[in-house]
Amino acid sequence: MKSITKMQKCHTYEVAEIEKACFSKPWSQKAIEAELSNSGAQFYVLTADSQVIGYCGMHIAVDEAYVANIAVLPEYQGKGYGKKLTAHLVKTAKEKGCSFITLEVRPSNTKAVGLYKDLGFEEKGRRKGFYTSPTEDALIMTLNFN
Repeated sequence: MKSITKMQKCHTYEVAEIEKACFSKPWSQKAIEAELSNSGAQFYVLTADSQVIGYCGMHIAVDEAYVANIAVLPEYQGKGYGKKLTAHLVKTAKEKGCSFITLEVRPSNTKAVGLYKDLGFEEKGRRKGFYTSPTEDALIMTLNFN
């Protein structure tokens, strides 16, 4: 059975492994653990039979939600889990009284861009050279709740 729960310290090793599998500049386990004591952070894991197969996280400042990361192990991608995780962040941001949720994504990550558009996110701008390894702009995508 798959479920989304609050990230705990016991999950951080598996989350760090997901980072390594999915990103060219992965967060360290120490950086992930630091989010557990960040009062503005909301991080969640998606588990299947007690294995962490994906995770998501955002930071909330006043009434603004900023997605930090969404990642699913490569062997579980394409099964709707990224959408499930993103929808969970959207729902949580709304519940916390945010006026919008926003994120950055590589334009070359067409699957993610499509997923975000399906959930109602709109492209609001670009950050030039935001990503490295390889260098690429970031699309800024936002979903307003008003």
